[in-house]
Amino acid sequence: MLLVADGRFMMRLKLPNGVTTSAQTRYLASVIRKYGKDGCADVTTRQNWQIRGVVLPDVPDILKGLEEVGLTSLQSGMDNVRNPVGNPLAGIDPEEIVDTRPYTNLLSQFITANSRGNPTVSNLPRKWNVCVVGSHDLYEHPHINDLSYMPATKDGRFGFNLLVGGFFSAKRCEEAIPLDAWVSADDVIPVCKAVLEAFRDLGFRGNRQKTRMMWLIDELGIEVFRSEVAKRMPQKELERASSEDLVQKQWERRDYLGVHPQKQEGYSYVGIHIPVGRVQADDMDELARLADTYGSGELRLTVEQNIIIPNVENSKIEALLKEPQLKNRFTPQPSILMKGLVACTGNQFCGQAIIETKARALKVTEDVERLVSVTRPVRMHWTGCPNTCGQVQVADIGFMGCMARDENGKPCEGADIFIGGRIGSDSHLGEVYKKAVPCKNLVPVVADILVEHFGAVRREREEVED
Repeated sequence: MLLVADGRFMMRLKLPNGVTTSAQTRYLASVIRKYGKDGCADVTTRQNWQIRGVVLPDVPDILKGLEEVGLTSLQSGMDNVRNPVGNPLAGIDPEEIVDTRPYTNLLSQFITANSRGNPTVSNLPRKWNVCVVGSHDLYEHPHINDLSYMPATKDGRFGFNLLVGGFFSAKRCEEAIPLDAWVSADDVIPVCKAVLEAFRDLGFRGNRQKTRMMWLIDELGIEVFRSEVAKRMPQKELERASSEDLVQKQWERRDYLGVHPQKQEGYSYVGIHIPVGRVQADDMDELARLADTYGSGELRLTVEQNIIIPNVENSKIEALLKEPQLKNRFTPQPSILMKGLVACTGNQFCGQAIIETKARALKVTEDVERLVSVTRPVRMHWTGCPNTCGQVQVADIGFMGCMARDENGKPCEGADIFIGGRIGSDSHLGEVYKKAVPCKNLVPVVADILVEHFGAVRREREEVED
């Protein structure tokens, strides 16, 4: 848990692969409802829930309730392994490479010792992220994780090539690099344990801006780091990477929002847009009801802060799409700019955030949409501070909160603007485009960027041409 303000806390969960149930969702709704305006929940960029407004005396009962519905918050914060990310379409996608759920579940069980607590990996030099890739689309964002499992075969055996060291921080941001190692599916946990132990034993514990795992890799060199991992494997060795990568490099990333057929005949999944990931208690109850009424009682959270309702019989699709919640608040067909919008918590609930993000992200996007017409996806991410929980460096356009000066030279909330981030097999981290833009001046600046760099058309020009 993290203290936010006024004696209220944020509680982060463990939700491997972002899979949750209607019963779990209703329980979380019941927790935040009692906190009124201070109680809400956020879908995070690690396929997870954060619940807000919690007061300390309630924690023992909350933890008991979490256990009763099969959830835990154990080892979900501080210098621990964060939520294991996987393909949000695992098990239902006709194009999937491998179902990631068994692996993310195993990772979570290992990390928390089946929710009993695993002290051997609970005091790392710094937080640590892991994902298992199961899609050509790379929904899992492997290039920004400390350890990423990339599906590959070797001599007829299925397994994973490994990427290591990807991370974001206020001091430095780096993409993951190949470890030049391949492990069989049976060695997913042993190699995770070996990498974590190498990081635990050898990682820096001084300046917290230099304690993520990539700093250790840089100090040792990738081959020495690899040898340290190998000596901690049960067999004291690691096979070299396979050339039989199963991820198609030229794959065009698919949009999971909307209605899409599953591999199970007669069923579809429906991706719905959760504006900047923020929901209230009534919203969660309604999402649970929709999952029960039209699906199998399951919901999938995504790293873009959206939700997927899987296992919907095709005969029920029309009725689901007519539900008021999907027509108004959580549409499966948001506007182009809204569907790619991500925002961190911001200074409403986070003491480190310099600016408010969620409401501002929505307002700026709405205002920009009145000025320009966009015909292709543009992903815009907001983060309230340089810690970049909103992952602005992977966005087409990113906004990082800072202090700026207005036209009179007075301090005001502002944002450093990043452009050029890419996800997928040709991933690339964006770079600063313009620094310290006052938030009140962002709308025309963003409109100009969309016209100059993303092919947008100004609406007054559209009207003249019509």
